[in-house]
Amino acid sequence: MARVASSGIGRASAILASGTIVSRILGFVKLWVLAQVIGLFGQSTNAFAVANQLPNTVYVIIAGGVLTAVLVPQIVRAALHADGGTAYINKLLTIALVILASATVIATLLAPVLTPIWGLNLSPDSLALAISFAYWCLPQIFFYGLYTVLGEVLNARRSFGPYTWVPVINNVVAIAGLLLFAVMFGADPAGQRVATDFSPGMIALLAGSATLGVLLQAVVLYYFWRRIGLRYRPDFQWRGVGLGAAGRMAGWTFGMLILTTIAGIVETQVATIASADNSTASVQVLNTAWLIFMLPHSVITVSIATAYFTRMSEHASVDKFDLVKTDASSAIRGTSLIIVLAAAVITVCAYPFAAVFVHDEFVQVQGTGNVIIAYMLGLVAFCILFVVQRTFYALGDTRTPFYFTLFQVVLVVAGVLACTLLPAEWIAAGIALVVTVSGILQTLLAAFLLRGRLGGIDGRRIVQSLVKYLVAAILPVILGLILLVVLGGTRAGGFAVSGIFAAVVAMAVIGIVMSVAYFGMLLLMRSSELAAFVEPLVARIRR
Repeated sequence: MARVASSGIGRASAILASGTIVSRILGFVKLWVLAQVIGLFGQSTNAFAVANQLPNTVYVIIAGGVLTAVLVPQIVRAALHADGGTAYINKLLTIALVILASATVIATLLAPVLTPIWGLNLSPDSLALAISFAYWCLPQIFFYGLYTVLGEVLNARRSFGPYTWVPVINNVVAIAGLLLFAVMFGADPAGQRVATDFSPGMIALLAGSATLGVLLQAVVLYYFWRRIGLRYRPDFQWRGVGLGAAGRMAGWTFGMLILTTIAGIVETQVATIASADNSTASVQVLNTAWLIFMLPHSVITVSIATAYFTRMSEHASVDKFDLVKTDASSAIRGTSLIIVLAAAVITVCAYPFAAVFVHDEFVQVQGTGNVIIAYMLGLVAFCILFVVQRTFYALGDTRTPFYFTLFQVVLVVAGVLACTLLPAEWIAAGIALVVTVSGILQTLLAAFLLRGRLGGIDGRRIVQSLVKYLVAAILPVILGLILLVVLGGTRAGGFAVSGIFAAVVAMAVIGIVMSVAYFGMLLLMRSSELAAFVEPLVARIRR
Protein backbone atom coordinates (compact mmCIF):
# COMPACT_ATOMS: atom_id res chain seq x y z
CA MET A 1 0.00 0.00 0.00
CA ALA A 2 2.83 2.39 0.89
CA ARG A 3 4.50 1.66 -2.43
CA VAL A 4 1.27 2.44 -4.28
CA ALA A 5 0.83 5.68 -2.34
CA SER A 6 4.42 6.71 -3.01
CA SER A 7 3.96 5.90 -6.67
CA GLY A 8 0.88 8.12 -6.74
CA ILE A 9 2.76 10.98 -5.12
CA GLY A 10 5.62 10.44 -7.56
CA ARG A 11 3.35 10.55 -10.61
CA ALA A 12 1.54 13.64 -9.34
CA SER A 13 4.83 15.36 -8.53
CA ALA A 14 6.23 14.49 -11.96
CA ILE A 15 3.18 15.99 -13.69
CA LEU A 16 3.42 19.12 -11.58
CA ALA A 17 7.17 19.41 -12.10
CA SER A 18 7.01 18.94 -15.87
CA GLY A 19 4.48 21.74 -16.31
CA THR A 20 6.34 23.98 -13.89
CA ILE A 21 9.67 23.40 -15.65
CA VAL A 22 8.26 24.38 -19.06
CA SER A 23 6.44 27.35 -17.55
CA ARG A 24 9.52 28.52 -15.64
CA ILE A 25 11.77 28.18 -18.68
CA LEU A 26 9.37 30.36 -20.61
CA GLY A 27 9.17 32.65 -17.60
CA PHE A 28 12.91 33.17 -17.76
CA VAL A 29 12.71 33.72 -21.50
CA LYS A 30 10.09 36.38 -20.76
CA LEU A 31 12.33 37.89 -18.08
CA TRP A 32 15.28 37.97 -20.45
CA VAL A 33 13.21 39.50 -23.27
CA LEU A 34 11.91 42.12 -20.81
CA ALA A 35 15.49 42.96 -19.83
CA GLN A 36 16.43 43.38 -23.51
CA VAL A 37 13.36 45.47 -24.33
CA ILE A 38 13.23 47.90 -21.37
CA GLY A 39 16.35 47.03 -19.36
CA LEU A 40 16.94 45.75 -15.83
CA PHE A 41 18.23 49.01 -14.36
CA GLY A 42 16.76 52.52 -14.55
CA GLN A 43 13.75 54.45 -13.25
CA SER A 44 11.40 53.61 -16.13
CA THR A 45 12.16 49.92 -15.64
CA ASN A 46 11.45 50.22 -11.94
CA ALA A 47 8.19 52.07 -12.70
CA PHE A 48 6.97 49.08 -14.70
CA ALA A 49 8.24 46.69 -12.00
CA VAL A 50 6.28 48.54 -9.30
CA ALA A 51 3.09 48.60 -11.40
CA ASN A 52 3.33 44.99 -12.55
CA GLN A 53 3.81 43.67 -9.02
CA LEU A 54 0.81 45.65 -7.74
CA PRO A 55 -1.86 43.17 -8.93
CA ASN A 56 0.08 40.29 -7.40
CA THR A 57 0.39 42.13 -4.11
CA VAL A 58 -3.23 43.27 -3.94
CA TYR A 59 -4.45 39.83 -5.01
CA VAL A 60 -2.37 38.15 -2.33
CA ILE A 61 -3.84 40.49 0.30
CA ILE A 62 -7.39 39.79 -0.81
CA ALA A 63 -7.44 36.15 -1.73
CA GLY A 64 -4.18 34.53 -2.79
CA GLY A 65 -2.97 32.71 0.28
CA VAL A 66 -6.49 32.55 1.67
CA LEU A 67 -7.60 30.44 -1.27
CA THR A 68 -4.55 28.19 -1.10
CA ALA A 69 -4.86 27.67 2.64
CA VAL A 70 -8.60 27.08 2.67
CA LEU A 71 -9.68 25.56 -0.63
CA VAL A 72 -7.97 22.17 -0.74
CA PRO A 73 -8.69 21.08 2.87
CA GLN A 74 -12.29 22.30 2.71
CA ILE A 75 -12.99 20.74 -0.69
CA VAL A 76 -11.51 17.44 0.50
CA ARG A 77 -13.84 17.54 3.50
CA ALA A 78 -16.80 18.59 1.30
CA ALA A 79 -16.17 15.52 -0.88
CA LEU A 80 -17.68 13.49 1.97
CA HIS A 81 -21.05 15.15 1.25
CA ALA A 82 -23.71 13.22 -0.66
CA ASP A 83 -23.13 15.26 -3.85
CA GLY A 84 -19.36 14.83 -3.70
CA GLY A 85 -18.87 18.50 -2.82
CA THR A 86 -20.40 19.96 -6.02
CA ALA A 87 -22.76 22.37 -4.22
CA TYR A 88 -19.95 23.53 -1.95
CA ILE A 89 -17.65 24.20 -4.91
CA ASN A 90 -20.33 26.24 -6.72
CA LYS A 91 -20.99 28.35 -3.64
CA LEU A 92 -17.29 28.84 -2.96
CA LEU A 93 -16.56 29.88 -6.54
CA THR A 94 -19.50 32.30 -6.53
CA ILE A 95 -18.24 33.96 -3.35
CA ALA A 96 -14.71 34.14 -4.75
CA LEU A 97 -15.84 35.71 -8.03
CA VAL A 98 -17.93 38.35 -6.24
CA ILE A 99 -15.05 39.28 -3.92
CA LEU A 100 -12.46 39.29 -6.70
CA ALA A 101 -14.58 41.33 -9.11
CA SER A 102 -15.36 43.94 -6.45
CA ALA A 103 -11.76 44.14 -5.30
CA THR A 104 -10.47 44.46 -8.87
CA VAL A 105 -12.78 47.36 -9.72
CA ILE A 106 -11.96 49.19 -6.48
CA ALA A 107 -8.20 48.60 -6.79
CA THR A 108 -8.13 49.80 -10.40
CA LEU A 109 -10.02 52.97 -9.54
CA LEU A 110 -7.57 53.54 -6.67
CA ALA A 111 -4.45 53.11 -8.83
CA PRO A 112 -3.27 56.71 -8.13
CA VAL A 113 -3.54 55.97 -4.40
CA LEU A 114 -2.07 52.45 -4.33
CA THR A 115 0.92 53.00 -6.62
CA PRO A 116 2.66 55.67 -4.50
CA ILE A 117 2.48 53.37 -1.48
CA TRP A 118 5.05 51.14 -3.20
CA GLY A 119 6.76 53.71 -5.41
CA LEU A 120 6.96 56.75 -3.16
CA ASN A 121 10.70 57.24 -3.77
CA LEU A 122 10.33 57.23 -7.56
CA SER A 123 10.77 60.54 -9.35
CA PRO A 124 7.51 62.39 -10.18
CA ASP A 125 7.70 61.41 -13.86
CA SER A 126 8.45 57.77 -13.05
CA LEU A 127 5.64 57.65 -10.50
CA ALA A 128 3.20 59.05 -13.07
CA LEU A 129 4.36 56.36 -15.52
CA ALA A 130 3.92 53.66 -12.85
CA ILE A 131 0.34 54.84 -12.25
CA SER A 132 -0.39 54.65 -15.99
CA PHE A 133 1.00 51.11 -16.10
CA ALA A 134 -1.04 50.22 -13.00
CA TYR A 135 -4.37 51.02 -14.70
CA TRP A 136 -3.57 48.32 -17.25
CA CYS A 137 -2.04 45.84 -14.79
CA LEU A 138 -4.49 45.89 -11.87
CA PRO A 139 -7.28 43.98 -13.72
CA GLN A 140 -4.95 41.00 -13.40
CA ILE A 141 -6.21 40.66 -9.81
CA PHE A 142 -9.48 39.10 -10.97
CA PHE A 143 -7.86 36.68 -13.38
CA TYR A 144 -5.13 35.62 -10.93
CA GLY A 145 -7.90 34.85 -8.45
CA LEU A 146 -9.96 32.93 -11.01
CA TYR A 147 -6.89 30.92 -12.00
CA THR A 148 -6.16 30.05 -8.35
CA VAL A 149 -9.73 29.01 -7.53
CA LEU A 150 -10.12 26.85 -10.64
CA GLY A 151 -6.67 25.34 -10.18
CA GLU A 152 -6.95 24.53 -6.48
CA VAL A 153 -10.28 22.79 -7.09
CA LEU A 154 -8.59 20.69 -9.77
CA ASN A 155 -5.76 19.88 -7.34
CA ALA A 156 -8.25 18.84 -4.67
CA ARG A 157 -9.83 16.52 -7.26
CA ARG A 158 -6.33 15.13 -8.02
CA SER A 159 -6.16 16.68 -11.48
CA PHE A 160 -2.72 18.24 -11.03
CA GLY A 161 -1.50 18.84 -14.58
CA PRO A 162 -3.57 21.78 -15.90
CA TYR A 163 -2.76 24.11 -12.99
CA THR A 164 0.95 23.97 -13.78
CA TRP A 165 0.71 23.82 -17.58
CA VAL A 166 -1.62 26.72 -18.42
CA PRO A 167 0.89 29.41 -17.26
CA VAL A 168 2.74 28.46 -20.45
CA ILE A 169 0.02 30.38 -22.31
CA ASN A 170 0.54 33.40 -20.08
CA ASN A 171 4.28 33.46 -20.79
CA VAL A 172 3.88 32.97 -24.53
CA VAL A 173 1.43 35.87 -24.79
CA ALA A 174 3.62 38.12 -22.63
CA ILE A 175 6.72 37.30 -24.72
CA ALA A 176 4.81 38.03 -27.92
CA GLY A 177 3.71 41.38 -26.49
CA LEU A 178 7.29 42.31 -25.57
CA LEU A 179 8.61 41.34 -29.00
CA LEU A 180 5.88 43.38 -30.67
CA PHE A 181 6.81 46.32 -28.43
CA ALA A 182 10.45 46.01 -29.52
CA VAL A 183 9.45 45.91 -33.20
CA MET A 184 7.12 48.90 -32.94
CA PHE A 185 9.01 51.14 -30.51
CA GLY A 186 12.55 49.78 -30.38
CA ALA A 187 14.48 47.93 -27.67
CA ASP A 188 16.27 49.66 -24.80
CA PRO A 189 18.41 47.06 -22.97
CA ALA A 190 20.39 49.75 -21.15
CA GLY A 191 17.22 51.23 -19.63
CA GLN A 192 18.02 54.74 -20.88
CA ARG A 193 14.48 55.53 -22.01
CA VAL A 194 13.04 58.09 -19.58
CA ALA A 195 9.49 58.08 -18.27
CA THR A 196 8.33 60.90 -20.51
CA ASP A 197 9.34 58.88 -23.60
CA PHE A 198 6.46 56.43 -23.05
CA SER A 199 3.38 57.16 -25.13
CA PRO A 200 -0.12 55.85 -24.29
CA GLY A 201 0.27 53.23 -27.02
CA MET A 202 3.57 52.02 -25.56
CA ILE A 203 2.04 51.79 -22.08
CA ALA A 204 -1.03 49.93 -23.37
CA LEU A 205 1.03 47.39 -25.32
CA LEU A 206 3.59 46.71 -22.58
CA ALA A 207 1.18 46.41 -19.65
CA GLY A 208 -1.87 45.27 -21.63
CA SER A 209 -0.10 42.23 -23.10
CA ALA A 210 0.94 41.21 -19.57
CA THR A 211 -2.71 41.36 -18.45
CA LEU A 212 -3.93 39.50 -21.55
CA GLY A 213 -1.63 36.59 -20.71
CA VAL A 214 -3.06 36.33 -17.19
CA LEU A 215 -6.61 36.48 -18.58
CA LEU A 216 -6.05 33.60 -21.00
CA GLN A 217 -4.29 31.57 -18.32
CA ALA A 218 -7.45 31.67 -16.19
CA VAL A 219 -10.04 31.23 -18.93
CA VAL A 220 -8.33 28.20 -20.48
CA LEU A 221 -8.23 26.48 -17.08
CA TYR A 222 -12.04 26.37 -17.02
CA TYR A 223 -11.93 23.97 -19.97
CA PHE A 224 -10.25 21.40 -17.73
CA TRP A 225 -12.99 21.78 -15.15
CA ARG A 226 -15.43 20.50 -17.73
CA ARG A 227 -13.03 17.70 -18.64
CA ILE A 228 -13.27 16.23 -15.13
CA GLY A 229 -17.04 16.64 -14.99
CA LEU A 230 -17.37 19.88 -13.01
CA ARG A 231 -20.11 22.29 -14.11
CA TYR A 232 -20.22 25.70 -12.52
CA ARG A 233 -23.62 27.22 -11.69
CA PRO A 234 -23.73 30.50 -9.75
CA ASP A 235 -25.10 29.82 -6.28
CA PHE A 236 -25.77 32.68 -3.87
CA GLN A 237 -27.29 30.47 -1.15
CA TRP A 238 -24.22 30.59 1.07
CA ARG A 239 -25.64 29.31 4.33
CA GLY A 240 -25.66 25.78 5.66
CA VAL A 241 -22.73 24.12 3.88
CA GLY A 242 -19.89 24.82 6.30
CA LEU A 243 -18.57 28.03 4.78
CA GLY A 244 -18.30 29.47 8.29
CA ALA A 245 -15.33 27.21 9.04
CA ALA A 246 -13.69 28.30 5.81
CA GLY A 247 -14.32 31.92 6.76
CA ARG A 248 -12.64 31.51 10.14
CA MET A 249 -9.61 29.89 8.52
CA ALA A 250 -9.51 32.62 5.89
CA GLY A 251 -9.59 35.35 8.53
CA TRP A 252 -6.26 34.33 10.06
CA THR A 253 -4.72 33.86 6.62
CA PHE A 254 -5.96 37.27 5.56
CA GLY A 255 -4.24 38.77 8.59
CA MET A 256 -1.06 36.91 7.72
CA LEU A 257 -1.11 38.30 4.19
CA ILE A 258 -1.62 41.82 5.47
CA LEU A 259 1.56 41.35 7.48
CA THR A 260 3.60 40.09 4.53
CA THR A 261 2.28 42.94 2.40
CA ILE A 262 3.46 45.48 4.97
CA ALA A 263 6.90 43.89 4.79
CA GLY A 264 6.76 44.01 0.97
CA ILE A 265 5.86 47.70 0.98
CA VAL A 266 8.80 48.49 3.26
CA GLU A 267 11.15 46.44 1.05
CA THR A 268 10.03 48.23 -2.13
CA GLN A 269 10.17 51.67 -0.54
CA VAL A 270 13.71 51.12 0.70
CA ALA A 271 14.78 49.55 -2.61
CA THR A 272 13.57 52.55 -4.62
CA ILE A 273 16.03 54.73 -2.70
CA ALA A 274 18.71 53.20 -4.95
CA SER A 275 16.69 53.62 -8.18
CA ALA A 276 18.11 57.02 -9.14
CA ASP A 277 21.41 55.48 -10.30
CA ASN A 278 21.09 53.33 -13.43
CA SER A 279 24.00 51.15 -12.28
CA THR A 280 22.55 50.37 -8.86
CA ALA A 281 20.40 47.32 -8.12
CA SER A 282 16.85 48.27 -7.18
CA VAL A 283 13.26 46.99 -7.52
CA GLN A 284 13.55 45.20 -10.86
CA VAL A 285 16.80 43.51 -9.83
CA LEU A 286 15.14 42.29 -6.62
CA ASN A 287 12.19 40.98 -8.66
CA THR A 288 14.50 39.21 -11.10
CA ALA A 289 16.64 37.67 -8.34
CA TRP A 290 13.49 36.53 -6.54
CA LEU A 291 12.23 34.78 -9.67
CA ILE A 292 15.58 32.99 -9.95
CA PHE A 293 15.27 32.05 -6.27
CA MET A 294 11.74 30.73 -6.88
CA LEU A 295 12.74 28.54 -9.84
CA PRO A 296 13.94 25.47 -7.87
CA HIS A 297 11.27 26.06 -5.24
CA SER A 298 8.50 26.04 -7.84
CA VAL A 299 9.82 23.08 -9.80
CA ILE A 300 10.78 20.89 -6.86
CA THR A 301 9.14 21.93 -3.59
CA VAL A 302 5.77 23.04 -4.91
CA SER A 303 5.52 20.01 -7.21
CA ILE A 304 6.17 17.55 -4.39
CA ALA A 305 4.42 19.42 -1.57
CA THR A 306 1.25 20.10 -3.58
CA ALA A 307 0.72 16.39 -4.13
CA TYR A 308 1.44 15.70 -0.45
CA PHE A 309 -0.85 18.56 0.60
CA THR A 310 -3.90 16.86 -0.88
CA ARG A 311 -2.98 13.59 0.83
CA MET A 312 -2.26 15.28 4.16
CA SER A 313 -5.66 17.00 3.96
CA GLU A 314 -7.31 13.62 3.36
CA HIS A 315 -5.52 12.07 6.33
CA ALA A 316 -6.28 15.05 8.59
CA SER A 317 -9.98 14.94 7.63
CA VAL A 318 -10.23 11.46 9.21
CA ASP A 319 -7.89 12.26 12.16
CA LYS A 320 -4.98 10.10 10.95
CA PHE A 321 -2.37 12.46 12.37
CA ASP A 322 0.46 9.92 12.40
CA LEU A 323 0.11 9.70 8.62
CA VAL A 324 0.11 13.51 8.40
CA LYS A 325 3.40 13.49 10.30
CA THR A 326 4.82 10.83 7.97
CA ASP A 327 3.75 12.78 4.90
CA ALA A 328 5.31 16.01 6.21
CA SER A 329 8.60 14.26 6.99
CA SER A 330 8.71 12.58 3.58
CA ALA A 331 7.93 15.86 1.80
CA ILE A 332 10.66 17.76 3.67
CA ARG A 333 13.32 15.09 3.13
CA GLY A 334 12.35 14.53 -0.50
CA THR A 335 12.42 18.19 -1.45
CA SER A 336 15.57 19.01 0.50
CA LEU A 337 17.53 16.31 -1.35
CA ILE A 338 17.37 18.34 -4.57
CA ILE A 339 16.96 21.81 -3.07
CA VAL A 340 20.35 21.67 -1.34
CA LEU A 341 22.00 20.96 -4.70
CA ALA A 342 19.95 23.65 -6.47
CA ALA A 343 20.87 26.23 -3.83
CA ALA A 344 24.56 25.35 -4.09
CA VAL A 345 24.66 25.45 -7.90
CA ILE A 346 22.76 28.74 -8.26
CA THR A 347 24.83 30.40 -5.52
CA VAL A 348 28.07 29.45 -7.26
CA CYS A 349 26.63 30.46 -10.65
CA ALA A 350 25.10 33.73 -9.43
CA TYR A 351 27.37 36.01 -11.50
CA PRO A 352 26.98 34.04 -14.75
CA PHE A 353 23.23 33.90 -14.07
CA ALA A 354 23.20 37.68 -13.70
CA ALA A 355 25.21 38.01 -16.92
CA VAL A 356 22.34 36.38 -18.83
CA PHE A 357 20.31 39.54 -18.15
CA VAL A 358 23.01 42.24 -17.92
CA HIS A 359 26.49 41.89 -19.36
CA ASP A 360 27.51 45.34 -20.59
CA GLU A 361 28.76 46.52 -17.19
CA PHE A 362 30.38 44.17 -14.69
CA VAL A 363 29.21 46.36 -11.81
CA GLN A 364 25.63 45.52 -12.80
CA VAL A 365 26.50 41.82 -12.98
CA GLN A 366 27.99 42.05 -9.49
CA GLY A 367 25.00 43.95 -8.13
CA THR A 368 22.51 41.45 -9.51
CA GLY A 369 24.65 38.44 -8.57
CA ASN A 370 25.06 39.60 -4.98
CA VAL A 371 21.28 39.84 -4.59
CA ILE A 372 20.87 36.33 -6.02
CA ILE A 373 23.46 34.96 -3.56
CA ALA A 374 21.81 36.68 -0.60
CA TYR A 375 18.44 35.14 -1.47
CA MET A 376 19.81 31.66 -2.25
CA LEU A 377 21.34 31.27 1.20
CA GLY A 378 17.80 30.93 2.52
CA LEU A 379 16.37 28.59 -0.13
CA VAL A 380 16.50 25.36 1.90
CA ALA A 381 14.79 26.96 4.89
CA PHE A 382 12.19 28.60 2.63
CA CYS A 383 11.26 25.26 1.09
CA ILE A 384 11.03 23.53 4.47
CA LEU A 385 8.81 26.36 5.69
CA PHE A 386 6.52 25.84 2.69
CA VAL A 387 5.94 22.20 3.68
CA VAL A 388 5.48 23.05 7.37
CA GLN A 389 2.98 25.78 6.52
CA ARG A 390 1.00 23.45 4.24
CA THR A 391 0.93 20.87 7.04
CA PHE A 392 -0.74 23.41 9.33
CA TYR A 393 -3.22 24.21 6.55
CA ALA A 394 -4.01 20.51 6.11
CA LEU A 395 -4.78 20.38 9.83
CA GLY A 396 -7.20 23.27 9.38
CA ASP A 397 -4.93 25.57 11.41
CA THR A 398 -4.27 29.01 9.91
CA ARG A 399 -3.88 30.80 13.26
CA THR A 400 -0.43 29.37 14.06
CA PRO A 401 1.02 30.36 10.65
CA PHE A 402 -0.22 33.90 11.39
CA TYR A 403 1.91 34.05 14.54
CA PHE A 404 5.13 32.75 13.02
CA THR A 405 4.59 35.07 10.05
CA LEU A 406 4.17 38.00 12.44
CA PHE A 407 7.52 37.04 13.99
CA GLN A 408 9.18 37.06 10.55
CA VAL A 409 7.60 40.33 9.43
CA VAL A 410 8.80 42.17 12.54
CA LEU A 411 12.34 40.99 11.80
CA VAL A 412 12.08 41.92 8.10
CA VAL A 413 10.72 45.42 8.71
CA ALA A 414 13.39 46.20 11.31
CA GLY A 415 16.18 44.76 9.16
CA VAL A 416 15.08 46.39 5.91
CA LEU A 417 14.76 49.80 7.55
CA ALA A 418 18.31 49.34 8.83
CA CYS A 419 19.39 48.82 5.20
CA THR A 420 18.77 52.53 4.57
CA LEU A 421 22.09 53.06 6.38
CA LEU A 422 23.96 51.04 3.74
CA PRO A 423 25.64 52.52 0.66
CA ALA A 424 23.15 52.63 -2.25
CA GLU A 425 24.90 49.83 -4.16
CA TRP A 426 24.40 47.43 -1.22
CA ILE A 427 20.78 48.22 -0.32
CA ALA A 428 19.19 45.56 -2.56
CA ALA A 429 21.61 42.84 -1.40
CA GLY A 430 21.04 43.91 2.19
CA ILE A 431 17.27 43.57 1.77
CA ALA A 432 17.69 40.08 0.31
CA LEU A 433 19.96 39.03 3.18
CA VAL A 434 17.47 40.32 5.76
CA VAL A 435 14.73 38.26 4.09
CA THR A 436 16.99 35.20 4.21
CA VAL A 437 17.98 35.49 7.88
CA SER A 438 14.42 36.22 9.02
CA GLY A 439 13.13 33.31 6.91
CA ILE A 440 15.57 30.86 8.54
CA LEU A 441 14.50 31.97 12.02
CA GLN A 442 10.83 31.76 11.00
CA THR A 443 11.34 28.19 9.77
CA LEU A 444 12.89 27.13 13.08
CA LEU A 445 9.96 28.62 14.99
CA ALA A 446 7.37 27.07 12.65
CA ALA A 447 8.96 23.62 12.93
CA PHE A 448 8.99 23.91 16.73
CA LEU A 449 5.29 24.83 16.77
CA LEU A 450 4.38 21.99 14.40
CA ARG A 451 6.30 19.57 16.60
CA GLY A 452 4.12 20.61 19.52
CA ARG A 453 0.94 20.30 17.46
CA LEU A 454 1.68 16.78 16.16
CA GLY A 455 3.62 15.50 19.15
CA GLY A 456 6.78 15.27 17.04
CA ILE A 457 7.70 15.73 13.39
CA ASP A 458 10.26 12.97 12.87
CA GLY A 459 12.82 15.66 13.69
CA ARG A 460 15.86 13.44 14.22
CA ARG A 461 15.44 11.78 10.83
CA ILE A 462 14.92 15.14 9.10
CA VAL A 463 17.99 16.69 10.73
CA GLN A 464 20.14 13.65 9.89
CA SER A 465 19.06 13.88 6.25
CA LEU A 466 19.74 17.63 6.08
CA VAL A 467 23.20 17.21 7.62
CA LYS A 468 23.97 14.46 5.13
CA TYR A 469 22.89 16.65 2.20
CA LEU A 470 24.93 19.62 3.41
CA VAL A 471 28.05 17.51 3.92
CA ALA A 472 27.59 16.01 0.47
CA ALA A 473 27.44 19.54 -0.98
CA ILE A 474 30.83 20.66 0.36
CA LEU A 475 32.96 19.03 -2.37
CA PRO A 476 30.62 20.15 -5.20
CA VAL A 477 30.79 23.76 -3.96
CA ILE A 478 34.59 23.67 -3.88
CA LEU A 479 34.73 22.23 -7.40
CA GLY A 480 32.13 24.75 -8.61
CA LEU A 481 34.05 27.73 -7.22
CA ILE A 482 37.28 26.50 -8.83
CA LEU A 483 35.52 26.19 -12.19
CA LEU A 484 33.92 29.62 -11.74
CA VAL A 485 37.32 31.26 -11.24
CA VAL A 486 38.89 29.30 -14.11
CA LEU A 487 36.05 30.33 -16.45
CA GLY A 488 36.41 33.98 -15.48
CA GLY A 489 33.12 34.31 -13.62
CA THR A 490 34.52 36.61 -10.93
CA ARG A 491 36.19 39.29 -13.01
CA ALA A 492 35.26 41.88 -15.61
CA GLY A 493 35.79 40.55 -19.14
CA GLY A 494 35.88 36.92 -17.99
CA PHE A 495 34.39 34.28 -20.28
CA ALA A 496 31.56 33.27 -17.92
CA VAL A 497 30.22 36.85 -17.70
CA SER A 498 31.00 38.01 -21.23
CA GLY A 499 27.60 37.31 -22.77
CA ILE A 500 24.51 35.14 -22.77
CA PHE A 501 26.00 32.16 -24.61
CA ALA A 502 29.16 32.14 -22.51
CA ALA A 503 27.16 32.45 -19.28
CA VAL A 504 24.88 29.55 -20.22
CA VAL A 505 27.86 27.36 -21.17
CA ALA A 506 29.64 28.19 -17.91
CA MET A 507 26.54 27.44 -15.85
CA ALA A 508 26.00 24.16 -17.67
CA VAL A 509 29.59 23.02 -17.08
CA ILE A 510 29.56 24.05 -13.41
CA GLY A 511 26.08 22.59 -12.84
CA ILE A 512 26.93 19.22 -14.37
CA VAL A 513 30.19 18.86 -12.43
CA MET A 514 28.54 19.87 -9.15
CA SER A 515 25.57 17.54 -9.71
CA VAL A 516 27.76 14.53 -10.45
CA ALA A 517 29.89 15.25 -7.39
CA TYR A 518 26.83 15.75 -5.16
CA PHE A 519 25.03 12.57 -6.15
CA GLY A 520 28.32 10.70 -6.06
CA MET A 521 28.88 11.80 -2.48
CA LEU A 522 25.34 10.76 -1.53
CA LEU A 523 25.91 7.34 -3.08
CA LEU A 524 29.11 6.94 -1.07
CA MET A 525 27.18 7.99 2.04
CA ARG A 526 24.43 5.45 1.14
CA SER A 527 21.63 7.97 1.36
CA SER A 528 18.28 6.18 1.73
CA GLU A 529 16.48 9.25 0.33
CA LEU A 530 18.58 9.13 -2.84
CA ALA A 531 17.82 5.42 -3.22
CA ALA A 532 14.09 6.14 -2.88
CA PHE A 533 14.45 8.89 -5.48
CA VAL A 534 16.46 6.82 -7.98
CA GLU A 535 14.73 3.42 -7.76
CA PRO A 536 11.45 4.48 -9.46
CA LEU A 537 13.44 6.13 -12.26
CA VAL A 538 15.55 3.01 -12.81
CA ALA A 539 12.43 0.81 -12.76
CA ARG A 540 10.71 3.03 -15.30
CA ILE A 541 13.76 2.98 -17.60
CA ARG A 542 13.88 -0.81 -17.37
CA ARG A 543 10.20 -1.07 -18.29
